[in-house]
Amino acid sequence: MRRTSSVCRMVLMAAGLNLGVGAGSAGEAVTPGATWAKATPERVGMDPAGLAGMSKIIGGRGCVVRHGYLVHTWGDAARRGDVASAAKPWYAHFLFKALEDGKIPSLDEKVVRYEPRLGRINAALALKDRRITWRHLATQTSCYGLAEPPGAAYAYNDWQMALLWDLLFGKVYGAGYADVDEKVLRPLLTGPLQCQDKPTLMAFGRRDRPGRVAVSPRDFARFGLLYLRKGKWGDKRLLSAKHAEMAVRSPLPNRLPRAGGKAAEMIPGQRSIGSRRIPDNQGDHLGSYSWLWWTNGVDRKGRRHWPDVPHDAYGAFGHGGPRAMVVLPSLDLIVSWNDARVRGAGKENEALRRLVQAVTDARPTSAPGRGPRKGAR
Repeated sequence: MRRTSSVCRMVLMAAGLNLGVGAGSAGEAVTPGATWAKATPERVGMDPAGLAGMSKIIGGRGCVVRHGYLVHTWGDAARRGDVASAAKPWYAHFLFKALEDGKIPSLDEKVVRYEPRLGRINAALALKDRRITWRHLATQTSCYGLAEPPGAAYAYNDWQMALLWDLLFGKVYGAGYADVDEKVLRPLLTGPLQCQDKPTLMAFGRRDRPGRVAVSPRDFARFGLLYLRKGKWGDKRLLSAKHAEMAVRSPLPNRLPRAGGKAAEMIPGQRSIGSRRIPDNQGDHLGSYSWLWWTNGVDRKGRRHWPDVPHDAYGAFGHGGPRAMVVLPSLDLIVSWNDARVRGAGKENEALRRLVQAVTDARPTSAPGRGPRKGAR
């Protein structure tokens, strides 16, 4: 009986009916090799006109992936470029990898072990920086360069990101600007993902904000697919399911305040990975910040981050939206773009709403919220 049912399904699929299994479905778990497997939008339950309208709104260049297939591109999706703060989830990835490989003992290890000068600054603030941990840095709660103690508040802060990068890649992985791609990025991530367009951690070279990621939209979508598949790539596990899920499912609670505007001492020679403001406190977490990823959470006023998008969505965003990669797990869907016209949560919501509307074969299991969300991230 089971065999007959299987044969019937094969016959119906050959006739072009989508039964939710087989080619073009989530059940097949297609993983790209040296190049992306491609499918028409119709084959994977998407409307090509809807995708065209979405990409026109977004602008720039990008791609859409569904069920592991590359189904839509616009502009030059193969061109590598800086993704600004959208690189930050890559740093969290390598932090979790360091933990799993035994390079660090705990996410709550104090990083003064790797940078002793942290224990000697801010004497008037009870030498607060000696208490900074990996967790604090990778959740933007270290309050580095600000008056609050570690863990007391949130501050979107590019000085602490540079500190995280230099300690993690320089001290833990033992790599320098000249060899970090060869020693860390390629063997542990972009090589196993079979990235096509040579991503690098030196987007602008070794002398200009080293640590910034340059990646093409289609290669960035591979990183998204790794997290959509919970750390597994084909038959290889690159990150535990525990950490892959924790990374995108642990938003900071709304009871955690945003830090204030009083500057505190940083170690001599401290660099920034982007912003040059001192003190640097660029925004709030909005109940939607999880290990350097943005999620579709609810802020202190009960407003959904992206109200017209499934609640399980998460993404990496740079420059407030023009550079991004977003995963919608309940739709088995990924979109990646760069040099876009999208800026702020409202524009992000509109772009992603159009993406969701282009899905024709399923309704998300995590339903969109209601009501507009005013203001930007």
